[in-house]
Amino acid sequence: MGHRLRRLRHDLGYTILRGFLGASRPFPLAGLRAFGCGVGTLAFHLARKDRLQALDNLEAAFPALDEAWRATTLAGTSRHIGALLGEIAWLWSVSPQALLERTELVGLDHLADACYERLGAVLVTAHCGNWEWMNLALGAAGIPMSVAAREVYDPRLDRVARRLRGRFGGDTVIRGPEAGGRLVRALRRGRVAGFLIDQDIDAPGAFVLFFGHPAWTPVGAALLALRTGVPVVPGFATRLPDGRMQLRFEPPLPHPDTGTLEERASLLTARLTERIEAQIRSHPSQWVWMHKRWKRRPQPDDTVWGGNGPVGAKLLEPSA
Repeated sequence: MGHRLRRLRHDLGYTILRGFLGASRPFPLAGLRAFGCGVGTLAFHLARKDRLQALDNLEAAFPALDEAWRATTLAGTSRHIGALLGEIAWLWSVSPQALLERTELVGLDHLADACYERLGAVLVTAHCGNWEWMNLALGAAGIPMSVAAREVYDPRLDRVARRLRGRFGGDTVIRGPEAGGRLVRALRRGRVAGFLIDQDIDAPGAFVLFFGHPAWTPVGAALLALRTGVPVVPGFATRLPDGRMQLRFEPPLPHPDTGTLEERASLLTARLTERIEAQIRSHPSQWVWMHKRWKRRPQPDDTVWGGNGPVGAKLLEPSA
């Protein structure tokens, strides 16, 4: 019975998504965002477990701020998640020119220089703003993308995600044994390998400080950059008040030059996570607070990394 109910939910979700994507073509971005914001607000009111998880995470990350601030930020997050839904529907059929007209590009030369010299680059971002917008806008701007991603649980939804990311020449590389080789070959062709590293997933990783707490963080992006010698660039999407999406790319981070490969990858990942934290602090409502970011706890023999190296073990940990 449980399997059949799960299958029914998957079928219903896929049907609704495809219907929404198909019906959204005539509508402007502002209207799709407004619709999505309403859906997001309703969904957060109904999803009690996600709402409580998000509030716990906000308290762990911003312990000095009060309950009213957390409630206001969470309300903004619910609208943000809904706006993402509307934006995905718009991205499904938008032209490259129309997309770039709604995009503010800052620091694009940090990626473009590496691509023009056919060096390739590793782009590290997080679930801030609209990361799918970033992927498509870079493709529209002539930056060839190969995005590392987990396979979606439903093959039909996986095909939808791949089709969206591939609209302007993007390529999806599913995490797994063959992903590293595919990404190395992509870099050698002058492409940009994109990674989201702000979630606790089953992948090689390290415990790094995130809002003062140890968080298990994938190290694949750092390892790829160190092994190939390509620049590693932090970049973030931010939805602006005027409706545009700002894509801001920072200067490449220096590669650590001491320690083992694993130690250097952990240190670089910690420094990348510092940049992610700074982005979230600037725009706290534009991040996915419902994710169990501190799900795993370090054991006594685990090393916790900060931006200057290993840190002490006596750290306060957030609630589960």
